[in-house]
Amino acid sequence: MRTPTIIRRAADVADRTPADRNRYADFLRVASILVVVVGHWLMVAVWWDGSELRSVDLLASVPQAAWVTWFLQVMPIFFFVGGFANLRSWRSARRRRVPYGSWLRGRLRRLLLPVLPLLTVWALVAAALQRGGVDPKLAEAGSRAALVPVWFLAAYVVVVALTPLAVAAWERWGWWSVAVPAGFGALVDLLALSGIAEPLAWTNYLFVWGTVSQLGFAWTEGRLRGRRRAMTATVVGLAATWVLVAAGPYPVAMVGLDSEVTNSNPPRVTLVTLAVFQIGLVLGAEAPLRRWLHRRGPWTATVLVSNSIMTLYLWHLTAAVGLVGLLAVGLDGFGLRTIPVSAPWWATRPLWFAAAAVATVPLLALFGRFERSGPDPRPAPRPWRPILGLAGTTVGLGLVARFGVVGEAGPTGLALAFAGMLTGGIPGARLHGLRPAARFGPRRWAPRRVRRPRRR
Repeated sequence: MRTPTIIRRAADVADRTPADRNRYADFLRVASILVVVVGHWLMVAVWWDGSELRSVDLLASVPQAAWVTWFLQVMPIFFFVGGFANLRSWRSARRRRVPYGSWLRGRLRRLLLPVLPLLTVWALVAAALQRGGVDPKLAEAGSRAALVPVWFLAAYVVVVALTPLAVAAWERWGWWSVAVPAGFGALVDLLALSGIAEPLAWTNYLFVWGTVSQLGFAWTEGRLRGRRRAMTATVVGLAATWVLVAAGPYPVAMVGLDSEVTNSNPPRVTLVTLAVFQIGLVLGAEAPLRRWLHRRGPWTATVLVSNSIMTLYLWHLTAAVGLVGLLAVGLDGFGLRTIPVSAPWWATRPLWFAAAAVATVPLLALFGRFERSGPDPRPAPRPWRPILGLAGTTVGLGLVARFGVVGEAGPTGLALAFAGMLTGGIPGARLHGLRPAARFGPRRWAPRRVRRPRRR
């Protein structure tokens, strides 16, 4: 049987991997996103009662599942690996004397360019639903559920923009650059949860995730090497998280809950201790997994998924929401008539995962190209432009993640996100006559051939 082209290309890229590449960082990034995808698909606990869709809060229905989120809440690992990537990227830019404006615009393009088609499609879908007479509340709920993943980018791009300051702090103060933001995160929790300054809680998007990113710096420089350190981090992180949950107002679940206090929205200091616990686990498994990843099969699979990992992350819930709509409206609730959390519902989860995966594949094929952008040939921008664009995009994505694209805040969020990306020059390089030299593989771009008129 002939090997599919996309797998052969992935194998070719895998064979040409430089010897000094940290394959484990790529694997952690892929594994964490896959866990998020499966977790989100599992949380789609809806059923069709014959006239309307009803939903169930899975964590509220199965309280014991809250403990599983200590392993399924893997955003700490993604920010940890992000710190590794940001440190290496910024140091490379310094060696090549790349201006901050160009570096930041390049990093933002790789992160935000895949978001453009997602927001565009949902803007068109929302308009079509409203003109079609669909219940606005249903349309709002669907778009909000599908666009939950963009919250991560709203937080992560701020951490990326502050990388030069974070790296300077790490190079000068070392572990103090980890302890200080962690301490501020704990102080913010104390003030916010006691009612003294509740709005301050949102600053923990910076303090909590910035702390985890700094731990990625430590990993990059080998400051977390060794089984003893990995075991210490695991034990200390687990114990600290347990103490905070047992003694404080923090819930057991490490993902968002429909409750007064949550651990993730806004992030709490519990996610810092959880990050230490999870980092200890992944570092304890680093040596054997590094050896495993030097085998051709596992590394080719990692490369294959990594090639469209951001597209998968952004579109997997859109695929699930579209699938639910198709089954409920188009097929009269086929496959959705089993009440969630019942034994038949659990038994059909593998079928649901398979159906959601099949619905996601066309989206990967259609929109994955936006993830494989190449070098930006434009002159270096003034730093204020990508910074201003980042500010607008962050606020816009935050509104979209919170309210969807329908209602009062939805159009405002879309407008801010689009305006921010245009101001920051995110889509600009695609308007400069560039095309991808290959659909899969290293990010290589080539200029389009310009036809010259023949002389008569």
